[in-house]
Amino acid sequence: MDKIKIVGGTPLSGEVTISGAKNAALPLIASSILVNGKLNFTNVPNLMDINSIRLLLEDLGASCKVSPGCLEVDGSSIHKIEAEYDLVRKMRASILVLGPLVARFGHAKVSLPGGCAIGARPVNMHLTGLEALGATINLDHGYIEAKADRLIGNEIYFDIPTVTGTENLMMAATLAKGTTVLRNAAREPEIIALADALINMGAKITGAGTTIIAIEGVQSLNSCEIDIIPDRIETGTFMVAAAATGGDVLIKGCMPDHIGGLISKLKATGAIVDTFEDSLRVKRKTPIKSVDIKTLPYPGFPTDMQAQFMTLMTIADGSSIIHESIFENRFIHANELLRMGADISISGGNIASIRGVDKLQGAEIMASDLRASASLVIAGLIAEGTTVISRVYHMDRGYEAIEKKFSSLGANIKRIK
Repeated sequence: MDKIKIVGGTPLSGEVTISGAKNAALPLIASSILVNGKLNFTNVPNLMDINSIRLLLEDLGASCKVSPGCLEVDGSSIHKIEAEYDLVRKMRASILVLGPLVARFGHAKVSLPGGCAIGARPVNMHLTGLEALGATINLDHGYIEAKADRLIGNEIYFDIPTVTGTENLMMAATLAKGTTVLRNAAREPEIIALADALINMGAKITGAGTTIIAIEGVQSLNSCEIDIIPDRIETGTFMVAAAATGGDVLIKGCMPDHIGGLISKLKATGAIVDTFEDSLRVKRKTPIKSVDIKTLPYPGFPTDMQAQFMTLMTIADGSSIIHESIFENRFIHANELLRMGADISISGGNIASIRGVDKLQGAEIMASDLRASASLVIAGLIAEGTTVISRVYHMDRGYEAIEKKFSSLGANIKRIK
């Protein structure tokens, strides 16, 4: 397996361009199932997760054409309604094919998904939502089977905002008979991106980006071209890395409006953040101030930036508290930071107390999930000496050529076999 080797201590400097958003691309590509024709995607990141969902669609019968930054999916040839375990187990977002399959074909059989080990993340809200739309659900031998002659619009209330649940049911409702109203819906930019794309296909959707989304079902959807929005989590990762190393980085091709919660907290640490229409600049010259955070649904501080921000706090002046309120079991990276000399204690499973130290020390460490891997790269960039990170296949699921991008900013980082 590949590893990442970093010699730390170099402030990052220069320009970096953000890739398309994985978390926006996955539901958009899944929406191809709804269309008896072609969807053309641009600004597609070259990631393991993107490849996984493409292989899943091809197994269902879709025809896919790949070129740099682009993907064409022809859903007219889909003939299979079963998403098998060997393809689904690699990525939790595979559950996103469930709603579209039931909506278009009236039948779906999807393996319960796998993915990062950051908590249970149950799919019960997906299933109760589909039942509210008239589907019969059966769980058998690790598979979800859903059937409906045609889904019927209804009101659905989410106990807590769920991004993939909102996406799955919004896609399903586009072809349902009548009107569906999703209440307490997720508000993430990826939700808006999916709604905008579905509208371009001919769907009738209002309220995306608010807690109440209304979908009036139509008979069919049409082909169109879809440009993937920039990745706000990759943007945030480079922002934190710039601040952590005491660097000066211009981050291009991003959407600052999507990361207001992070910008606010980063400014509170003493970093200077200048925002522009599609770029931002992060620099730091003064010591890092300690800042408390609590992860919250959008537009709050994103759980996907918690690990990276924890790394920043390990070298802050003073003590800070991080409260992880979205997922359980998402502090596994703290043990690796302790190996590098950080002072962190965990209480109750979801509260981390961090006391800043003068410096981290390079060590051999291991990534446990996608965002944890990014936090360990930042740790390696600021540590004294050499850091070697194993199990970086987690990182390849969500960051496109991250070692090359950091290298272009002056980091001493390389991938080794």
